[in-house]
Amino acid sequence: MARDNINDIIVFLAVARERSFTRAAARLGVTQSALSHIIRGLEGRLGVRLLTRTTRSVSPTEAGERLLQNVGPRLEEIEAEIAAVSDLGDKPAGTVRITAIDHVVSSVLWPRIAPILPRYPDLHVEISSDYRLVDIAAERFDIGVRYGDQVEKDMIAVRLTGEVPMAIVGSPGYFGWHPKPAVPADLMKHNCITLRLASSGGIYAWELEKDGQKLEMRVRGQVVCNSAGHMLDAALTGCGLAFVPADMAGPHVSMGRLVSVMEDWCPRFPALHAYYPSRRNSSRAVTLVIDALRL
Repeated sequence: MARDNINDIIVFLAVARERSFTRAAARLGVTQSALSHIIRGLEGRLGVRLLTRTTRSVSPTEAGERLLQNVGPRLEEIEAEIAAVSDLGDKPAGTVRITAIDHVVSSVLWPRIAPILPRYPDLHVEISSDYRLVDIAAERFDIGVRYGDQVEKDMIAVRLTGEVPMAIVGSPGYFGWHPKPAVPADLMKHNCITLRLASSGGIYAWELEKDGQKLEMRVRGQVVCNSAGHMLDAALTGCGLAFVPADMAGPHVSMGRLVSVMEDWCPRFPALHAYYPSRRNSSRAVTLVIDALRL
């Protein structure tokens, strides 16, 4: 009974942390109905309800929150010790979970991580890409990748790139019907492709800078995206202007598919960093990935 409880509590912790049976099922690789059955069985054995379920959300009850806060960290310590024992073997093993800004996955992460995977078949990498400012400890990520000014001070940070130049781009077809903007105020007359921030739900204001003068332009347009890749695609099809990292737009500018404008107002964002908690016993798998990512 005790061993069954431990296995089922691990399942409960996954659901409680994700606040979703759907996401927890995907993470654990089981069906939602199997998760529901396990949780009901655990609640029956303990004699208390652990989760409050509605059509839109899942949240821990008072009893569930107590398990989450008190038992969860202890199981994490056990998992960490098991991983440490596994690290004593000849080959690094385990899953390294990484959260990164979407365009960084293809431009930075994969080119540096892919070469080491064939050498370490027991190493697994799981990458989640979005623009949220993620609490990597709370969401159980091993590594985060964000701009340097977004990294919490209590994290160990490793620089991955130099400063990241930005670009404002539009297609030749778009500029066939619209004059090129020269100053920030001109952007208000343009169809701008905007980015919705997952963390706040708001629309990102373009951060422009020239000669020390900084402006946040709350531009508007017909298209709202949640990733830089989608914004670039929209610009390529002539939907409007996009504000994206210059390395993404560069090849298209070189080929004449996009035109760069207002270069003198486009800033350089802080360097990208990989960061992770200052734990003494980071696994060899995490250390291996960090070393591969270093600039």
